Amino acid sequence: MRNVPLFLLALAAIFASCNHEGKRKRQHARDTSHYTQKDYIDLTLDSNAVNSFLQHDSSNAAYIRNFYRQRNFHFAWIGNDGQLTEQAGNFINLMKSDAGFGLNDSSIISRPLRAVYDTLMMEGGKLKPGDKTASQIELALTAQFFAYGNKVWGGLTSDTAKDLEWFIPRKQIDMEGLLDSMVTRPANAFEEPVNIQYKLLRNKLKQLAALEKEPWDSLRAEEKLYKQGAAAPVIAGVKHRLHLLGDLATADTAAVFTPALDSAIRNFQDRTGLKIDGTIQAPLLRALNITPKQRITQIMINMERLRWVPASPPSTYLLVNIPAFKLYVYDNGRVDWSCNVVVGKPGANTVIFSNEVKFVVFAPYWNVPPGILKNEVLPAMRRNSGYLARNHMEVVTSNGKPVSAGSINWSKASVSNFPYIIRQLPGGANALGKLKFLFPNEYNIYLHDTPSKGLFGENKRTFSHGCIRVAEPQHLAEWLLRNDSGWTKAKIVDAMNGSKEKFVTLKQRVPVYIGYFTAFVDSDGRLNFRDDVYGHDAKLATTLFGTKAD
Repeated sequence: MRNVPLFLLALAAIFASCNHEGKRKRQHARDTSHYTQKDYIDLTLDSNAVNSFLQHDSSNAAYIRNFYRQRNFHFAWIGNDGQLTEQAGNFINLMKSDAGFGLNDSSIISRPLRAVYDTLMMEGGKLKPGDKTASQIELALTAQFFAYGNKVWGGLTSDTAKDLEWFIPRKQIDMEGLLDSMVTRPANAFEEPVNIQYKLLRNKLKQLAALEKEPWDSLRAEEKLYKQGAAAPVIAGVKHRLHLLGDLATADTAAVFTPALDSAIRNFQDRTGLKIDGTIQAPLLRALNITPKQRITQIMINMERLRWVPASPPSTYLLVNIPAFKLYVYDNGRVDWSCNVVVGKPGANTVIFSNEVKFVVFAPYWNVPPGILKNEVLPAMRRNSGYLARNHMEVVTSNGKPVSAGSINWSKASVSNFPYIIRQLPGGANALGKLKFLFPNEYNIYLHDTPSKGLFGENKRTFSHGCIRVAEPQHLAEWLLRNDSGWTKAKIVDAMNGSKEKFVTLKQRVPVYIGYFTAFVDSDGRLNFRDDVYGHDAKLATTLFGTKAD
């Protein structure tokens, strides 16, 4: 299946392996089971040296003390021969690699540590016997591990990121256990605590970095549209750029629109969320004119989000990626199928959060929410008393008892003094269509059918009031009830088309994640980009870099 983001495999672990964070940080008991009892390096630190170091570098002091106490103050990074261990070299190379691809700050690798390492490498990576700097290098590497791990594997804290509208529970990292794992295992056996999508995006950074020195002048066209057979100077420019980006396999400087260019354009359009038509028009040129530097920033923003996401998923879950306007359905750890969705329009954003699908509702009522009641229904009733009947709506009490619309003084009705519920009757005209899928939450967001099927063919699908419209609701119902022998396809169709609302409780709840990723690598290894439909990238860029994304 094309265009399936691999990060979806990692997202679902959030709900399974993380607990919701409260407003204040919780204290966790240390897990000492990670610390091995195998032979340590003979060299040891003086506890006074540790205390002295921590007076000047107090960050993560408790973790550093605990780490060395557990190993009776034996060195971890410098061997008995005074040479840096293989693991130390591997760790520093990891930091240097990240620093070389857009993650260059002192928390990734400090300048003094880099200078010491470079000097050691020039001298064969070995300290002289009795070198008094050994303790400082040892402790600096340990302190750097915590600084690096918190930055690269943990990312922004939930307190720092609290205004970024991300309400999926954040992952927790056992940094002490990871440190023990790094220094005791072979260098090539250490597994970074990041999901596969993070690593894939990090590799894409390296490829894009190679394009930063390439001229990236704006491509401009004299005509509004070019297709196969056309000839124009801009066509040669489009070919060159698509070749640089990997969409056009063979370099071609001819200004003629060939079938190969048509295929390359379609591939680029598919992976950047554009309408796939194989033509050169303004949207294609705008996307091609985005510089490698801008794309690198976009990747880094999404890598930050992926730092919050653990790698191990449950086997079964649903995921909606808002900027991609897609629902991905996972079964047994793999994408079973996917479909288009419609999400909230800007100003009525679909919220980024996670929960569990508990109910399938056939032939649902639609209870008009307060915002729509205030801005649409009440004004319409003041203008025309037949509005409710025309839209298959009724007024009921909180207990579902019908109330005559004629008994209400609509000219004085407001959201604050309206004691009733207005709901739309089940049927094909219902705003929720014939099905809805509930995962009760404080945001009042759910998945549902819709009578407005044509909107699924739109390229940018931000039309709802916040809930998520599903292009294939019957397929989703069949999938959710696939292990329930009482629900055959025929019975599902009958219930969908019934005149009475019917709730079905799932025998096994299914995790659902509403995510926001504007850069990801799909299952074909293609780097995908999507528009920042809600401005979340711009806000995160300000937090990360102090400036908005270009």
